[in-house]
Amino acid sequence: MSSQLAALCFGAHDPVGLGRFWAGLLGRKLTDGRHDGVVLPPDDETGFEIRCLPTLEKKAGQNQAHFDLTSDSPEHQQRTVARALELGARHIDVGQRPEEGHVVLADPEGNEFCVIEAGNKFLAGCGFIGALASDGTQAVGYFWSQALGWPLVWDQDEETAIQSPRGGTKITWGGPPVAAKHGRNRLHFDLAPPEGGDQQAEIERLLSLGASLAGGERRGGGLVELLDPDGNEFCLLAPQ
Repeated sequence: MSSQLAALCFGAHDPVGLGRFWAGLLGRKLTDGRHDGVVLPPDDETGFEIRCLPTLEKKAGQNQAHFDLTSDSPEHQQRTVARALELGARHIDVGQRPEEGHVVLADPEGNEFCVIEAGNKFLAGCGFIGALASDGTQAVGYFWSQALGWPLVWDQDEETAIQSPRGGTKITWGGPPVAAKHGRNRLHFDLAPPEGGDQQAEIERLLSLGASLAGGERRGGGLVELLDPDGNEFCLLAPQ
């Protein structure tokens, strides 16, 4: 059995403020975290928690991963952009070309995200958070497919994508060249061991797939931090 994706976590200087932004944009509720920070519970059975956790580290460079938000129509795209700006987002330039139809924004803490134009076939049926678009190698896409038990839904020209068997958000990796890291990633996954599973056994399975240990616990409570084959941090929670 595979790990379960428990949450996508944002490191934040103001977890409540960042949580309010994403709750307002995604139409989700905002609740207190079990340990620290705030949580946006999923809004359907295909979704995952979004957690905003406190950090003192400064953001450096572009994030390794960002949301691609989908649009049903040009008007829907315009409404999403306007709502994001109203909540505190801003337009940014990451090298996008004028002829490209997506809009690139940053949330109040500088985390990049895109509002994709209507008619994108790759993200059709994936929900409002169409993708978590990531910078990464083909090998790391294969690793996460095995780690989560999510099938590959794209594997071409060293670009990969996976999706839960239940559908929902795709996780994608763009292939080489992969940008150099600028310290700890602002976004990371929290995984839960399989139901009824053992944390140590799951650590050993993840290590056998190509992960490595990152030096012990990160937030206490038995949580263990690991690195995927590209060196991106993720955490394995203790069994509930």
